[in-house]
Amino acid sequence: MKKIYKANNINCESCKNLIKASLEDEFGTIEVDLTKTPKEITLEINSNEEENKLKEEMKDLGFDILD
Repeated sequence: MKKIYKANNINCESCKNLIKASLEDEFGTIEVDLTKTPKEITLEINSNEEENKLKEEMKDLGFDILD
């Protein structure tokens, strides 16, 4: 199911590129909307385990997913 997550600390095109380069191999296509505040990422998530892994990996990259 396609889900939208709001995230902190995504500030520029370089942040967007880091997220896409680091996570698209594992999670598939990721859209990052830099026009929203807080910024939004959109991707296919199919289970709670996948969602938890995304949140953990985003945190490792320095970006917090907001609940």
